[in-house]
Amino acid sequence: MRRVRCRMSVLVPLALLAIPSFALSVTARAEDLASQVEEFLEARVQRDRFSGSILVARDGKVLVRRGYGMANLEHDVPNTPETKFRVGSITKQFTAMAVMILQEQGKIDVHEKIKKYLPDAPAAWDEICVQHLLTHTSGIPNFTGFPEYPEMMRRHMMLENLVDSFKGKALEFKPGEQFEYSNSGYVLLGYLIEKVSGKPYASVLQEAIFDPLGMKSTGYDNPIPVLKHRASGYAGRGPFRVNASFIDMTVPHAAGALYSTVDDLFLWDRALLTEMLVPQAAREAMFTPIEEGYGYGWVITKQFGRRSVSHGGGINGFVARFLRFPDDGVCVVVLSNVEGTDAWALADDLAAVTLGEKPNHTGNRKEASPSDKEGASPLKEKP
Repeated sequence: MRRVRCRMSVLVPLALLAIPSFALSVTARAEDLASQVEEFLEARVQRDRFSGSILVARDGKVLVRRGYGMANLEHDVPNTPETKFRVGSITKQFTAMAVMILQEQGKIDVHEKIKKYLPDAPAAWDEICVQHLLTHTSGIPNFTGFPEYPEMMRRHMMLENLVDSFKGKALEFKPGEQFEYSNSGYVLLGYLIEKVSGKPYASVLQEAIFDPLGMKSTGYDNPIPVLKHRASGYAGRGPFRVNASFIDMTVPHAAGALYSTVDDLFLWDRALLTEMLVPQAAREAMFTPIEEGYGYGWVITKQFGRRSVSHGGGINGFVARFLRFPDDGVCVVVLSNVEGTDAWALADDLAAVTLGEKPNHTGNRKEASPSDKEGASPLKEKP
């Protein structure tokens, strides 16, 4: 009996000690990974003169969350994690989610013809389904590629007039037969959202997505109200910066008019792993590639042998990349307020370091250029 009691007196403390010891080991590994990411990032930021904000997380734990460079050069205001950046075509994933929420409410069906919801649509659009708009397979030409776009982007546009700018154009191909990135399709989705909900697009996103998720630093960008922590957008290479060309934010609309922060996009990442907004089946539909690796507002491909779900954004003065490896719990957000920043390569390399893979230090991806404005094909990420 004494021996048994003696063994128990030794074994119990050891069992109790095993738990905090394991926890310390996990914490140490997380701290080591954070140190590796930070070290890599410091070198890259200095090399590329990066200006913006970055967040890297794994398994729900933020490893790096920092701002670099200036949010406003005129007044020497630095970028911070709270700085609000225009995110360009990252807007599309929120537009797609709004459509899926409306589908859950019975107000829309992605497999229905858009003519059901827009009876005045031209005859050329008779065979276009909502899903064709979501997946860039409608054949509607991209209005940001029109010769008149540089002049159009400076004008305040009513949504109906914006739709009219491409409404009379011939389709580039039969709906569903090809993939061609089209901001026109997502503007049309915004128009459709307003028609079936009876509310402005911005209000639908605010009420259905941003408010429920606590995304208090995300919204439809409007330059008139005072918006604290709003970044200014710049262009120019190296240390030479100039103010970016003006764009009226009524023009990108549901294709690219949102602003956000790294913190809010991390909230969005976490919510996408749950059924907070839509059931699992709806989320799976969003993340199922239809053509060219594109789902509903997302690029789905493989990187480092792992499934990645991402989207980029480019608009006057801003470049963004939101890269997720949901099966590995990795999230990388890169937001920059300098046109031409290679946010694609930086996000890829940060993901590589976080996943224990070799980063591409040469950054040989095509650098984003002013011609990439308004998300002109994030399919530089093609699988």
